[in-house]
Amino acid sequence: MLRLLFVIYALAATVLAGSAVVAVLSMQMPGARPIILAALLGAVAAVPVAWAIARRLMA
Repeated sequence: MLRLLFVIYALAATVLAGSAVVAVLSMQMPGARPIILAALLGAVAAVPVAWAIARRLMA
């Protein structure tokens, strides 16, 4: 299950971080800090998402 979790995490982190960065850019927030924070938040949020998806696929 761990290998599946890592594969799903790679996909989920890309999607969630990218979506968060696009949201920050569309709100026209100045500077690099909001973009970096949005990418980090997306990557962290992908952990439970990937775990839940992997668990459902293995069931």
